[in-house]
Amino acid sequence: MTRHAASEPAITATGLTRRFGRRTAVDGLDITVGRGEIFGCLGPNGSGKSTLMRMIMGLLEPSAGTATVLGYRVPREAERLRDAVGYMTQQFSLYDDLSVTENLRFAAEIFGLARKARQQRIATILDEFGLGDYRDIRAAALSGGWKQRLALAVATVHRPRLLVLDEPTAGVDPQSRREFWERLFRLAGDGATVLVSTHYMDEAVRCHRLCMLREGRRVALGTPAALTGALAHRVVEVSVPETEEAIAALSRMPLVASTTQLGDTVHMLLAADAPPAAESAPFVERFLVTAGFTEARALLAKANLEDVFVALLKGERFDDELA
Repeated sequence: MTRHAASEPAITATGLTRRFGRRTAVDGLDITVGRGEIFGCLGPNGSGKSTLMRMIMGLLEPSAGTATVLGYRVPREAERLRDAVGYMTQQFSLYDDLSVTENLRFAAEIFGLARKARQQRIATILDEFGLGDYRDIRAAALSGGWKQRLALAVATVHRPRLLVLDEPTAGVDPQSRREFWERLFRLAGDGATVLVSTHYMDEAVRCHRLCMLREGRRVALGTPAALTGALAHRVVEVSVPETEEAIAALSRMPLVASTTQLGDTVHMLLAADAPPAAESAPFVERFLVTAGFTEARALLAKANLEDVFVALLKGERFDDELA
Protein backbone atom coordinates (compact mmCIF):
# COMPACT_ATOMS: atom_id res chain seq x y z
CA MET A 1 0.00 0.00 0.00
CA THR A 2 1.30 3.44 -0.88
CA ARG A 3 1.24 6.48 1.37
CA HIS A 4 -1.49 7.89 -0.89
CA ALA A 5 -3.94 5.04 -0.33
CA ALA A 6 -5.01 5.89 3.22
CA SER A 7 -7.80 8.33 2.28
CA GLU A 8 -10.66 7.86 -0.15
CA PRO A 9 -9.19 7.30 -3.63
CA ALA A 10 -9.31 10.08 -6.20
CA ILE A 11 -9.92 7.56 -9.02
CA THR A 12 -11.35 4.06 -8.93
CA ALA A 13 -11.87 2.15 -12.17
CA THR A 14 -13.21 -1.39 -12.32
CA GLY A 15 -13.31 -3.44 -15.53
CA LEU A 16 -13.06 -0.26 -17.57
CA THR A 17 -13.37 -1.12 -21.25
CA ARG A 18 -13.71 0.85 -24.45
CA ARG A 19 -14.29 -0.64 -27.90
CA PHE A 20 -14.18 1.11 -31.25
CA GLY A 21 -15.94 -1.29 -33.57
CA ARG A 22 -13.95 -4.52 -33.48
CA ARG A 23 -10.94 -2.91 -31.84
CA THR A 24 -10.67 -2.87 -28.05
CA ALA A 25 -8.65 0.18 -27.00
CA VAL A 26 -8.94 -0.41 -23.22
CA ASP A 27 -9.66 -3.91 -21.98
CA GLY A 28 -11.03 -4.58 -18.48
CA LEU A 29 -8.77 -2.12 -16.67
CA ASP A 30 -8.74 -1.93 -12.86
CA ILE A 31 -6.87 0.96 -11.21
CA THR A 32 -7.06 2.93 -7.98
CA VAL A 33 -5.33 6.30 -7.67
CA GLY A 34 -4.85 7.94 -4.28
CA ARG A 35 -5.45 11.62 -3.59
CA GLY A 36 -2.28 13.67 -3.93
CA GLU A 37 -0.62 10.91 -5.95
CA ILE A 38 1.29 11.38 -9.20
CA PHE A 39 0.15 8.32 -11.12
CA GLY A 40 1.87 7.60 -14.43
CA CYS A 41 0.56 5.72 -17.46
CA LEU A 42 3.23 4.23 -19.66
CA GLY A 43 2.94 2.22 -22.82
CA PRO A 44 3.66 2.17 -26.55
CA ASN A 45 1.58 4.14 -29.02
CA GLY A 46 -1.87 2.59 -29.32
CA SER A 47 -1.75 0.97 -25.88
CA GLY A 48 -4.87 2.85 -24.67
CA LYS A 49 -3.40 5.66 -22.55
CA SER A 50 -5.31 8.55 -24.13
CA THR A 51 -8.55 6.55 -24.30
CA LEU A 52 -8.24 5.75 -20.60
CA MET A 53 -7.75 9.41 -19.75
CA ARG A 54 -10.75 10.50 -21.80
CA MET A 55 -12.94 7.98 -19.98
CA ILE A 56 -11.62 9.10 -16.59
CA MET A 57 -12.62 12.67 -17.41
CA GLY A 58 -16.05 11.62 -18.64
CA LEU A 59 -15.33 12.68 -22.22
CA LEU A 60 -15.76 9.17 -23.55
CA GLU A 61 -18.36 6.64 -22.44
CA PRO A 62 -17.02 3.20 -21.46
CA SER A 63 -18.25 0.17 -23.36
CA ALA A 64 -18.17 -1.71 -20.05
CA GLY A 65 -16.98 -1.24 -16.48
CA THR A 66 -17.32 1.64 -14.04
CA ALA A 67 -15.25 4.60 -12.89
CA THR A 68 -15.59 6.95 -9.93
CA VAL A 69 -13.55 10.16 -10.04
CA LEU A 70 -13.42 12.52 -7.03
CA GLY A 71 -16.61 10.90 -5.78
CA TYR A 72 -18.52 11.28 -9.08
CA ARG A 73 -19.59 8.48 -11.36
CA VAL A 74 -18.43 9.06 -14.92
CA PRO A 75 -19.66 9.72 -17.49
CA ARG A 76 -23.06 10.10 -15.74
CA GLU A 77 -21.86 12.89 -13.45
CA ALA A 78 -19.15 14.23 -15.75
CA GLU A 79 -20.64 17.73 -15.80
CA ARG A 80 -20.31 17.99 -12.01
CA LEU A 81 -16.72 16.82 -12.30
CA ARG A 82 -15.74 19.35 -14.95
CA ASP A 83 -14.76 22.24 -12.67
CA ALA A 84 -12.57 19.97 -10.53
CA VAL A 85 -10.37 18.75 -13.40
CA GLY A 86 -7.54 20.39 -15.32
CA TYR A 87 -6.52 18.89 -18.67
CA MET A 88 -3.36 19.38 -20.71
CA THR A 89 -2.85 17.67 -24.07
CA GLN A 90 0.32 16.74 -25.92
CA GLN A 91 -0.32 19.34 -28.60
CA PHE A 92 -0.46 23.00 -27.60
CA SER A 93 -4.20 23.69 -27.64
CA LEU A 94 -4.50 27.27 -26.40
CA TYR A 95 -5.34 30.30 -28.52
CA ASP A 96 -2.31 31.49 -30.50
CA ASP A 97 -3.86 34.88 -31.21
CA LEU A 98 -4.48 35.63 -27.54
CA SER A 99 -1.85 36.92 -25.16
CA VAL A 100 -0.68 35.00 -22.12
CA THR A 101 -2.99 37.02 -19.88
CA GLU A 102 -5.93 36.69 -22.26
CA ASN A 103 -5.56 32.90 -22.37
CA LEU A 104 -5.55 32.80 -18.57
CA ARG A 105 -8.53 35.15 -18.34
CA PHE A 106 -10.52 33.13 -20.86
CA ALA A 107 -9.89 29.88 -18.95
CA ALA A 108 -10.78 31.53 -15.63
CA GLU A 109 -14.06 32.77 -17.10
CA ILE A 110 -14.86 29.33 -18.52
CA PHE A 111 -14.38 27.82 -15.07
CA GLY A 112 -16.63 30.42 -13.48
CA LEU A 113 -14.20 32.40 -11.36
CA ALA A 114 -15.76 35.68 -10.21
CA ARG A 115 -14.17 38.84 -11.59
CA LYS A 116 -12.26 39.84 -8.45
CA ALA A 117 -11.14 36.30 -7.74
CA ARG A 118 -10.21 35.94 -11.40
CA GLN A 119 -7.94 38.97 -11.34
CA GLN A 120 -6.25 37.85 -8.15
CA ARG A 121 -5.77 34.31 -9.40
CA ILE A 122 -4.28 35.44 -12.73
CA ALA A 123 -1.85 37.73 -10.91
CA THR A 124 -0.79 34.84 -8.68
CA ILE A 125 -0.41 32.45 -11.62
CA LEU A 126 1.70 34.93 -13.60
CA ASP A 127 4.02 35.23 -10.62
CA GLU A 128 4.15 31.50 -9.74
CA PHE A 129 4.92 30.44 -13.32
CA GLY A 130 7.32 33.29 -14.07
CA LEU A 131 5.06 34.54 -16.85
CA GLY A 132 4.91 38.16 -15.72
CA ASP A 133 7.33 39.43 -18.36
CA TYR A 134 5.30 37.63 -21.04
CA ARG A 135 1.84 38.72 -19.93
CA ASP A 136 1.17 40.71 -23.12
CA ILE A 137 2.96 38.36 -25.54
CA ARG A 138 0.79 36.36 -27.94
CA ALA A 139 0.91 32.62 -27.28
CA ALA A 140 2.07 31.98 -30.85
CA ALA A 141 5.28 33.93 -30.15
CA LEU A 142 6.32 31.76 -27.18
CA SER A 143 8.98 29.05 -27.41
CA GLY A 144 8.04 25.42 -26.82
CA GLY A 145 9.04 25.46 -23.16
CA TRP A 146 7.14 28.67 -22.42
CA LYS A 147 4.07 27.40 -24.29
CA GLN A 148 4.14 24.32 -22.10
CA ARG A 149 4.46 26.50 -19.01
CA LEU A 150 1.47 28.58 -20.13
CA ALA A 151 -0.57 25.42 -20.87
CA LEU A 152 0.01 24.11 -17.34
CA ALA A 153 -0.83 27.52 -15.89
CA VAL A 154 -4.12 27.55 -17.80
CA ALA A 155 -4.90 23.97 -16.74
CA THR A 156 -4.46 24.90 -13.08
CA VAL A 157 -5.95 28.41 -13.06
CA HIS A 158 -9.09 27.10 -11.29
CA ARG A 159 -7.12 25.05 -8.72
CA PRO A 160 -8.29 21.62 -9.94
CA ARG A 161 -8.30 18.65 -7.59
CA LEU A 162 -7.37 16.35 -10.50
CA LEU A 163 -4.85 17.23 -13.19
CA VAL A 164 -4.82 15.04 -16.32
CA LEU A 165 -1.75 15.39 -18.52
CA ASP A 166 -1.50 13.48 -21.81
CA GLU A 167 2.19 13.39 -22.81
CA PRO A 168 2.55 17.04 -21.80
CA THR A 169 6.31 17.44 -22.31
CA ALA A 170 6.73 15.97 -25.80
CA GLY A 171 9.29 18.00 -27.72
CA VAL A 172 10.30 20.11 -24.71
CA ASP A 173 13.94 20.54 -23.66
CA PRO A 174 15.22 18.69 -20.54
CA GLN A 175 15.50 21.80 -18.36
CA SER A 176 11.90 22.82 -19.10
CA ARG A 177 10.76 19.27 -18.40
CA ARG A 178 12.56 19.30 -15.06
CA GLU A 179 10.94 22.60 -14.06
CA PHE A 180 7.59 21.24 -15.20
CA TRP A 181 7.91 18.24 -12.87
CA GLU A 182 8.94 20.41 -9.96
CA ARG A 183 5.62 22.23 -10.39
CA LEU A 184 3.76 18.93 -10.49
CA PHE A 185 5.25 17.91 -7.16
CA ARG A 186 4.23 21.23 -5.65
CA LEU A 187 0.68 20.73 -6.92
CA ALA A 188 0.59 17.18 -5.53
CA GLY A 189 1.99 18.46 -2.25
CA ASP A 190 -0.96 20.86 -2.08
CA GLY A 191 -3.35 17.91 -2.47
CA ALA A 192 -3.96 17.71 -6.22
CA THR A 193 -3.99 14.29 -7.87
CA VAL A 194 -1.99 14.02 -11.10
CA LEU A 195 -2.68 11.45 -13.83
CA VAL A 196 0.05 11.69 -16.46
CA SER A 197 1.13 9.72 -19.51
CA THR A 198 4.69 9.91 -20.81
CA HIS A 199 7.19 8.21 -23.08
CA TYR A 200 10.18 9.59 -21.18
CA MET A 201 11.70 7.10 -18.75
CA ASP A 202 13.39 9.83 -16.72
CA GLU A 203 9.92 11.30 -16.18
CA ALA A 204 8.22 7.99 -15.45
CA VAL A 205 10.66 7.27 -12.62
CA ARG A 206 9.46 10.46 -10.90
CA CYS A 207 5.89 9.14 -10.52
CA HIS A 208 4.74 7.74 -7.20
CA ARG A 209 3.33 4.72 -9.06
CA LEU A 210 3.16 3.52 -12.65
CA CYS A 211 0.56 1.62 -14.62
CA MET A 212 1.96 0.11 -17.79
CA LEU A 213 -0.38 -0.79 -20.62
CA ARG A 214 -0.04 -3.16 -23.55
CA GLU A 215 -2.82 -3.52 -26.14
CA GLY A 216 -5.28 -1.90 -23.75
CA ARG A 217 -4.51 -4.24 -20.84
CA ARG A 218 -2.73 -3.48 -17.60
CA VAL A 219 0.49 -5.47 -17.54
CA ALA A 220 2.36 -3.72 -14.73
CA LEU A 221 1.44 -1.75 -11.65
CA GLY A 222 3.75 -0.56 -8.93
CA THR A 223 6.29 1.96 -7.78
CA PRO A 224 9.23 2.54 -10.16
CA ALA A 225 11.54 0.96 -7.57
CA ALA A 226 9.37 -2.15 -7.29
CA LEU A 227 9.08 -2.55 -11.05
CA THR A 228 12.81 -2.27 -11.66
CA GLY A 229 13.39 -4.46 -8.61
CA ALA A 230 11.51 -7.25 -10.36
CA LEU A 231 14.40 -7.37 -12.83
CA ALA A 232 17.15 -6.97 -10.24
CA HIS A 233 18.89 -10.21 -11.24
CA ARG A 234 18.40 -10.01 -14.98
CA VAL A 235 20.71 -7.23 -16.15
CA VAL A 236 24.33 -7.52 -17.25
CA GLU A 237 26.63 -4.76 -18.46
CA VAL A 238 29.34 -5.68 -20.93
CA SER A 239 32.44 -3.54 -21.37
CA VAL A 240 33.94 -4.22 -24.79
CA PRO A 241 35.74 -2.02 -27.34
CA GLU A 242 33.84 -3.48 -30.31
CA THR A 243 30.36 -2.66 -29.06
CA GLU A 244 28.43 -2.99 -32.32
CA GLU A 245 30.05 -6.29 -33.23
CA ALA A 246 29.52 -7.58 -29.69
CA ILE A 247 25.83 -6.68 -29.83
CA ALA A 248 25.48 -8.66 -33.06
CA ALA A 249 27.15 -11.66 -31.40
CA LEU A 250 25.06 -11.39 -28.23
CA SER A 251 21.83 -11.31 -30.23
CA ARG A 252 22.49 -14.94 -31.15
CA MET A 253 22.48 -16.05 -27.50
CA PRO A 254 19.12 -17.55 -26.36
CA LEU A 255 19.57 -16.15 -22.83
CA VAL A 256 19.60 -12.55 -24.13
CA ALA A 257 16.26 -10.71 -24.30
CA SER A 258 17.59 -7.35 -25.50
CA THR A 259 20.73 -5.27 -25.83
CA THR A 260 21.37 -1.57 -26.12
CA GLN A 261 24.54 0.45 -26.33
CA LEU A 262 25.24 2.91 -23.52
CA GLY A 263 28.43 4.80 -24.34
CA ASP A 264 31.22 2.23 -24.52
CA THR A 265 29.22 -0.51 -22.83
CA VAL A 266 26.43 -2.90 -23.77
CA HIS A 267 23.43 -2.95 -21.42
CA MET A 268 21.86 -6.40 -21.63
CA LEU A 269 18.54 -7.71 -20.33
CA LEU A 270 18.46 -11.45 -19.80
CA ALA A 271 15.54 -13.57 -20.95
CA ALA A 272 12.92 -14.51 -18.36
CA ASP A 273 14.09 -18.15 -18.28
CA ALA A 274 17.81 -17.35 -18.19
CA PRO A 275 19.93 -18.08 -15.11
CA PRO A 276 20.37 -15.12 -12.72
CA ALA A 277 22.81 -12.43 -13.78
CA ALA A 278 25.42 -13.62 -11.27
CA GLU A 279 25.54 -16.95 -13.12
CA SER A 280 24.98 -15.60 -16.62
CA ALA A 281 27.61 -12.84 -16.56
CA PRO A 282 30.65 -15.21 -16.49
CA PHE A 283 29.04 -17.30 -19.22
CA VAL A 284 28.46 -14.19 -21.38
CA GLU A 285 32.05 -13.08 -20.85
CA ARG A 286 33.45 -16.48 -21.85
CA PHE A 287 31.20 -16.53 -24.91
CA LEU A 288 32.49 -13.15 -26.09
CA VAL A 289 36.14 -13.94 -25.38
CA THR A 290 35.82 -17.21 -27.29
CA ALA A 291 34.19 -15.27 -30.16
CA GLY A 292 37.27 -13.06 -30.41
CA PHE A 293 36.33 -10.18 -28.11
CA THR A 294 39.33 -10.76 -25.87
CA GLU A 295 38.87 -7.57 -23.81
CA ALA A 296 35.20 -8.21 -23.00
CA ARG A 297 34.15 -8.00 -19.35
CA ALA A 298 30.64 -8.76 -18.09
CA LEU A 299 29.39 -7.43 -14.76
CA LEU A 300 26.11 -7.25 -12.89
CA ALA A 301 24.15 -4.01 -13.48
CA LYS A 302 21.03 -2.29 -12.17
CA ALA A 303 17.77 -2.57 -14.06
CA ASN A 304 16.01 0.58 -15.26
CA LEU A 305 12.49 1.36 -16.42
CA GLU A 306 13.50 0.88 -20.02
CA ASP A 307 14.32 -2.75 -19.17
CA VAL A 308 10.84 -3.10 -17.64
CA PHE A 309 9.30 -1.55 -20.75
CA VAL A 310 11.20 -3.95 -23.04
CA ALA A 311 10.22 -6.96 -20.91
CA LEU A 312 6.56 -5.95 -21.10
CA LEU A 313 6.71 -5.57 -24.87
CA LYS A 314 8.05 -9.11 -24.99
CA GLY A 315 4.96 -10.37 -23.19
CA GLU A 316 5.99 -10.37 -19.54
CA ARG A 317 3.80 -9.00 -16.74
CA PHE A 318 4.49 -7.37 -13.38
CA ASP A 319 1.41 -6.47 -11.41
CA ASP A 320 -0.42 -5.88 -8.13
CA GLU A 321 1.99 -7.61 -5.81
CA LEU A 322 4.51 -4.89 -6.58
CA ALA A 323 2.27 -1.97 -5.62
